[in-house]
Amino acid sequence: MSLNGINTNYTTNTANTSVDAVKKADKVSDVKSDSSSAKKESGVTYESSVSATSSKRAKNAALVAQLKADSDKRAAQMQSLVTDMFKKQGITIGTADDMWKALASGNFTADKDTIAQAKEDISEDGYWGVKQTSERIFSFALALSNGDEKQMEKMVSAVEKGFSLATKSWGRELPDISKDTHTAIMDKFDNWFKENGSDTTTADLLK
Repeated sequence: MSLNGINTNYTTNTANTSVDAVKKADKVSDVKSDSSSAKKESGVTYESSVSATSSKRAKNAALVAQLKADSDKRAAQMQSLVTDMFKKQGITIGTADDMWKALASGNFTADKDTIAQAKEDISEDGYWGVKQTSERIFSFALALSNGDEKQMEKMVSAVEKGFSLATKSWGRELPDISKDTHTAIMDKFDNWFKENGSDTTTADLLK
């Protein structure tokens, strides 16, 4: 199978692993935010503020659910395609890590349909291409942070951890498409900080 085929399946893993890390990082944020809201409401009525915050959280939660459902569906389709391909060649896959390592090894072949699908998915405008994948991951981070700068800083670290975990599963140096996706995501974070009047940079956060 061509490098394009390998990159497609790996990008699936990278996106989902990064998103999982982002979601875990947000749990602490939710607890702190709830505690802060409780203190503000003590003895004083903030109906407008509370209502606006609740509405924003609801919209963000809906966005996260929609993005995750779509990503999970596409990831399942791709994994099914890879699994069927391996079965035809007598390659047994026990765990997700086994699958990524098998893909990274390159010791398999792919039919024309699989290669064609891979090329389409990782094309410039493809679902697992740099543009769409980076936009999805950044959108997850922004929604989970509720646009709070401190929480966005945590999202940067969470995304970085996700890529590190994906690299471990892959078993060797990341494919170029994944490296480019990582760069695109960090650029989006840097642009967000700048547009919101912050001097924070991802380079500083990841030192």
